[in-house]
Amino acid sequence: MRRTAPRQATAAEPEPEPQAGPEPDLAPAPAPVRQRLRTEFEFELPRGYVDESGTVHRDGVMRLATARDELIPLRDMRVQENPAYLSVVLLGRVITRLGSLPMVHDGVVENMFASDLAFLQDFYRQVNAEGHTLAGVTCPHCEQPFEVELGGSRLGES
Repeated sequence: MRRTAPRQATAAEPEPEPQAGPEPDLAPAPAPVRQRLRTEFEFELPRGYVDESGTVHRDGVMRLATARDELIPLRDMRVQENPAYLSVVLLGRVITRLGSLPMVHDGVVENMFASDLAFLQDFYRQVNAEGHTLAGVTCPHCEQPFEVELGGSRLGES
C-alpha cells in the first residue's frame, strides 16, 4: 500500500472550492427510546374478596410501594402492638383497585381469606423487589454458581 501526502496549494494553483450541490440528506439520529417505568400491576385473587353484600371481587391493581408506604405503617398502633399487622396496613396502601369497590383500605385487606392475603404478600414482594434481592454466589464445595434470595421474609423488611 502506498501513501501519498496531500498536495499543498501554491499561489498559482488555488485550492479547489467545494462543489455547491445539494447536500446529502443527513437524517437526524433517532432519539433513544425511553422506557417507561411500570408502576401499576394487575392481579387476580385466588378466591376473591367477598364484600358485605356478597359480591366477590377478584381482579385488582397494585402500585409500586414508596419508602413512605413502608414507613407510615410503622407508626400505626396496630402494627406496634402486632408486627404481623404490617402487611395488612401496607397492602391497604398499595392496592389501588379491587373489583368494583370504590376504595381499598386496610379494613378490606384484613377481611380477605388467608390464601388471598398470602397471594398478595407474595405479589407485593415480586412487584417491589423485581430481582433486586437476588445475589449470585458460588458453592464452596462444588464451585457451582447459583442465586440466593437476600430480601426480608415479611413485607416491609426488604
